Amino acid sequence: MLIRIYEENPNPKAIQQVVDCLQKGGVIIYPTDTVYGIGCDINNRKAVERICKIRNIRPDRAQFSFICHDLSHISDYCSQIDNATFKLMKRVLPGPYTFILNATNNVPKLFQSKKRTVGIRIPNNNIPLEIVRQLGNPIMTASVHDPDEIIEYTTDPSLIYERFENQVDMVIDGGYGGIEGSTILDCTDNEVVVLRQGAGPVDEL
Repeated sequence: MLIRIYEENPNPKAIQQVVDCLQKGGVIIYPTDTVYGIGCDINNRKAVERICKIRNIRPDRAQFSFICHDLSHISDYCSQIDNATFKLMKRVLPGPYTFILNATNNVPKLFQSKKRTVGIRIPNNNIPLEIVRQLGNPIMTASVHDPDEIIEYTTDPSLIYERFENQVDMVIDGGYGGIEGSTILDCTDNEVVVLRQGAGPVDEL
């Protein structure tokens, strides 16, 4: 299914339709403030396994991130966040950053792995934020990669739908996506280490 949702004013009925899909174990593709992402409810193991199959990776080796609505429930999934890191997150989020943080015991249980870190995303895009808010918990996310060596990420939702319509349950058309992923910041050791320079500037961090 291809569904159109406008980022400026997401239709509540359309958002609820997406949430219903996720609650039934669906896998969706959706816009963010950077590239399009593929995701599911973090609490649905079969949906997580489906994404791993689509991405051709093992669940215990996966480097997925969570999309959260805000920082209010971050302690459920992350531990040992120092004050400087928390202040930085409050300053730049929502925004095009992924924060790698130490995970609580909840995260390995979700993914049946020994994963001790988790990526946290709060994108500056109302569509995924409203989906997560209505769902009541984060969604797992990974970037939608394009197989073309020149174009790293797919940006056209109609082309994304053509490619993934038989693999996912829903593609959200939120307009053209970006071509650059989020900036990844490793904050697991009480300091900020830039793992990847992406759409988020790092000169003012």
